[in-house]
Amino acid sequence: MKRVLLFIILALILMAGFISWSLVGPATAFEGKSYALLIHTGTNYETVLSKLKEEKVIINPAIFNLLARQLGYPEKVKAGRYLIQKGNSLITILRKLRNGQQDPVNLVITKLRTKEDFAGLAGRKFEFDSASFIRFLDNNDSVARYALDTNTVMTAILPDTYTYFWNTTPSRVMEKIVKTSRDFWTSERLELARSKGFTPAQVVILASIVDEETNKKEDKGNIASVYINRMNKGMKLGADPTVKFALRDFGLKRIYNKHLAVESPYNTYRVAGLPPGPICTPQRETIDAVLHAPATNYLFFVAKSDFSGYHVFAETYEQHLQFAKAYQLALDNYLKSKSAGEDNGNKP
Repeated sequence: MKRVLLFIILALILMAGFISWSLVGPATAFEGKSYALLIHTGTNYETVLSKLKEEKVIINPAIFNLLARQLGYPEKVKAGRYLIQKGNSLITILRKLRNGQQDPVNLVITKLRTKEDFAGLAGRKFEFDSASFIRFLDNNDSVARYALDTNTVMTAILPDTYTYFWNTTPSRVMEKIVKTSRDFWTSERLELARSKGFTPAQVVILASIVDEETNKKEDKGNIASVYINRMNKGMKLGADPTVKFALRDFGLKRIYNKHLAVESPYNTYRVAGLPPGPICTPQRETIDAVLHAPATNYLFFVAKSDFSGYHVFAETYEQHLQFAKAYQLALDNYLKSKSAGEDNGNKP
């Protein structure tokens, strides 16, 4: 009898140990360091449990189910993105899910050119899809609350890292971005824009053109001055990057007459003044370069013939033609030299 009793006690101890280990010991079954559990809005407990089973997230779904019901989780499922770390216990996982302790999502914006680019990026980061976001951006009623319209909405987007929860809404995404933009536009920057006769949106639009023209910080102010001078003289901007934007062909290396014929409010060879919206999300330093653009008489610029990536500036068309000819000659010589080298390399 004592042996039977001892056996029962031992079995109970082992069972208690197994249950305790199942609750507080490592409970994950996936490979890798972590698993992102995405729970969509309106998802019920059965769907969550099924996902954990099907994707082999945890070792013992049955014990998870028992513990979840004890903790009242089935009635408290919260949408969100939850990172489960390899080796997490069931207790840790369930507390995180039950308390809605989401892991944040970083929306990293560098250079975006179109609203479609923005919507695609956001659609990959959040619960809503890109189609929902583009509808939001293309709705004047949606963006009017930020004092924007469907053309200028992209002027509020500064390259930066924005942190959200995965199940945030398009309006919440824009709220944080717009706040960052408003914080950027200090009274000093607003005054600089006014002194040049620009609104903040117009500064960003011009900066977007400058940003597409060069990545050389030293040239940005002078390039901005060229476009400002052209506008002040009533000239068309004639900016090649706006033609690429109008064509939605950002890989174009050279602009030909056939490209200049495109009918678009973004084609600054045909339409006077600034385009209705930015052609990319410019860097902060480019916006500041526009605001601090020096007073010059420059009306033209062309890439330097040394292929350094810098530009040479001219006040007259005759000067510009000389610089352009020098660059074209250097380019022709470079291409001939490259072609000759390739031909020699192909000889036996």
